[in-house]
Amino acid sequence: MKIVILGAGSAGSSVASALASEENDITVIDYKDHLLDVLKSKFDIVTIKGNAAYPRILEQAGVQHADIVIAVTDRDETNMLACLIISKLYSRPKTIARIRAIDFLKNPKLFQYPGIPVDVVISPEQIVMKAICNLIEFPGVLHVTDFAGGLVRLFSVLASADGFLTNAKIRDLKSKLNDRKIRVIAIFRHGKAQLVNGNSIIHEGDEVFLAAPGNDLRRVLKDLCALEAPIKRIILAGGGHIGKRLALALENDYQIKVIEKNPERARKIANDLNKTLVLQGDCADEALLIEESIASTDLFCAVTDHDGVNIVSASLAKSLGASKSICLLNQSSYAKLLPSTGIDVAVLPNQETLGSILKHVRHGDVAQVNSLCGGTAEAIEIIAHSHKGERCIVGQKIDSVGFPKGIVMGAIIRNQQMICFHHDTVFEEGDHVIMFATEKKLVNNIEKLFQVVE
Repeated sequence: MKIVILGAGSAGSSVASALASEENDITVIDYKDHLLDVLKSKFDIVTIKGNAAYPRILEQAGVQHADIVIAVTDRDETNMLACLIISKLYSRPKTIARIRAIDFLKNPKLFQYPGIPVDVVISPEQIVMKAICNLIEFPGVLHVTDFAGGLVRLFSVLASADGFLTNAKIRDLKSKLNDRKIRVIAIFRHGKAQLVNGNSIIHEGDEVFLAAPGNDLRRVLKDLCALEAPIKRIILAGGGHIGKRLALALENDYQIKVIEKNPERARKIANDLNKTLVLQGDCADEALLIEESIASTDLFCAVTDHDGVNIVSASLAKSLGASKSICLLNQSSYAKLLPSTGIDVAVLPNQETLGSILKHVRHGDVAQVNSLCGGTAEAIEIIAHSHKGERCIVGQKIDSVGFPKGIVMGAIIRNQQMICFHHDTVFEEGDHVIMFATEKKLVNNIEKLFQVVE
C-alpha cells in the first residue's frame, strides 16, 4: 500500500514507524530537516522537505498514486488545506486528518459535503481524554478499550504481590471467576509476551490482559480484587487541549483543580469551565502542591505538553502523598524511566491515536484497532464474511482455522451479544471477532484469514 504521511513530528513518526515495517511504500513530508533525517536513518522510507499543503510538494510525493494520505502536521489548518487540495486535484487517495482545536471539532458540518473534504477526522486529544476518563472510571486498570460499541471491554491489570491474580493458574482463575465469557488473552512479563494456556501461571508484576462483557467490567474487577477506591479529588497539571477537555468532561462528577503555568491560558480556561478551580502556577512547585492539599488528592494527572514536566510533577505529587498519579508521555521510550518514579500509569498519546489510523490501513472489514504495549502488540475487531475463496473463515470451526502462536481469540459478538465460544465454535456471517496479536507482525495473518474476496 502506498501511504503519504504529512508531518514528521511525534504523531507522524509513530505512524511511519508502525507502517514502515509492514511492507508499505511510505513517503513523509515535513519542512524540518532534522525530523526527516531521524526517520530516514531508522526506516526504509522516502522523505521530502517542504510545505505539506503545497500542490508541488504533494505531487512530488506521488500523492496522485497514493492509497491513503495521513495528515498529522502540527497545524490543523495545514492538514485541512492539504486534504482540500488533494480532493480538488486528485480523486484516488483516502484522506485522514488530525484536527486538534475544539472550535473545529464542535462544528462537524465543516467536514460534511460540501465542506472540507476529509474522509476521516481524528482527534488525538479527544482519544487521550477518553482513555484517561476510563482509567478514572475504573481505578485499578492500566488500560481499557471498548470494542463492538461497548459490548466488550479489553483491559489490563497488574498482578500485585498479594493480589488475586499472582501465582494463579489460568485454568483455576476461570473457575474462580465463574464466567465463561471472561478470558485471559495475554500476559506480558517485563514487556515480553508469555504463552497463554490453561496451565500458564501469572507472576507478580505481570501485566494481564482480559476480555469481558462491557457492562460487567466493574464486577469483574471486584472479583479480581483489582478495583481500587473510587476517585473523587483530582488535580490536573496542564490546561492545554487535553487538560481543558478532561476538566470539561469530569467537572460535574469530580472535584477538579487545574494548574496552568501560562497566565493568559489560565484565565481563558477559567472562563470556559464552570465548576473547576483553575490555579496559575508551576505544577512542579512543591509548595503549591502542598498548599493545594496534594496529600488528600486521589489522583494527580500530568497532561502538559512537556514529558519532562509530566514525569517530574507526577513523581513529586506521588511522593507528597497523592493516592495515584497518571503521566502523559509523547516519547514512549520515557516509559522505561517510570518504575523508579512511583508513577502508576503512563498514557501514550501516539499509541492511543495509532489504532484509529490503523483501522483504515488494515485489510478486511475492520471495525476497530487498538495498539498496545508500546506498539508491540495489537488488538483488532474484524468482521467475518462469506466468500468463494479457498480460505473462507465463515463455516469453519475455531480449532480448524490454525491460528499461529501469538494470536489469541478474545471475544465473538454475534447478533449484538458477546457469546461463549469453544474450540468447536463455528464462525458465522457477520460475527465481530476480537483478536489479540502479541506481536504486531502477526496481524498480517489475521488479515489473510478474514480477507474479503470480491
